[in-house]
Amino acid sequence: MRLPVAAETYSFGRKVFAEGLGTGLLLATVVGSGIMAQTLSGGNAAIALLCNAIATGAILIVLITILGPISGAHFNPVVTLVFALRGEVSVKSSLAYIVAQVFAAVLGVWLAHMMFGEGIVQVSQKVRTGMPQWLSEGVATFGLVVTILGAIRFRINFVPVAVGLYIVAAYWFTASTSFANPAVTFARSLTDTFSGIRPDDAPAFMIAQIGGALAAYAVCAWLLKSKEEQ
Repeated sequence: MRLPVAAETYSFGRKVFAEGLGTGLLLATVVGSGIMAQTLSGGNAAIALLCNAIATGAILIVLITILGPISGAHFNPVVTLVFALRGEVSVKSSLAYIVAQVFAAVLGVWLAHMMFGEGIVQVSQKVRTGMPQWLSEGVATFGLVVTILGAIRFRINFVPVAVGLYIVAAYWFTASTSFANPAVTFARSLTDTFSGIRPDDAPAFMIAQIGGALAAYAVCAWLLKSKEEQ
């Protein structure tokens, strides 16, 4: 999410660290709240998903608010890709952001495992595959990118809340529960808990996510252009 930030305000290293910190805390929240929800829900999957969704949306609002002015608070390789295509992030920064996002996402999963006394290194056995799941990931990512670009265009201070609310909603209106993030998808393949996904199923999710993000970029490039800009 590209919030207003003067390019010279923060060093390159601080921006990359902010991307890693935000992504790591996001994954610790996703996986940790999933473990907690499954433990306390008494087998009620709907309650567990609701708790997981609320925690994820809430942490996104916080993380985007505090880290957005530093790095833009992407926390997502496809968001970084979209802003690179828009010419707002350099190739060097994009590659550094994506490496930091993926690396920190894995660390966030491991942190959640340690906090809940789980084995640190795991491989998910959770099956998430098939056309409805892939379509859901494309739709979820499309909606996320449209939300970000639309909020930036019309109400930039509302970006953190808009993204948090969108993710809570997408947990429920998509069959895949809205991963919408390749770094998140990869990291969640390394947790055999409530929020996991089999490694074999992750690549198709990532392809769908990239496709959804590119579609949103193309649509918004047309939709958000006023008469004066045409």
